[in-house]
Amino acid sequence: MGEAKRREELGLPPRVNKIENKESKVKLNEIINKFPYLPYILGFSLLAILIVDLVNYYK
Repeated sequence: MGEAKRREELGLPPRVNKIENKESKVKLNEIINKFPYLPYILGFSLLAILIVDLVNYYK
């Protein structure tokens, strides 16, 4: 016998699933979840800037 039938026999309402929406205090996690490719773009752009600066330094 399943829980639904047992609850019905006891006169209880159907079980309600609790879904909690925890609001993140850290906005960085929300941004990374929204744009998962953003760290790669930032990393490659930083690497490109460092290479350009290195080339300009040794000119």
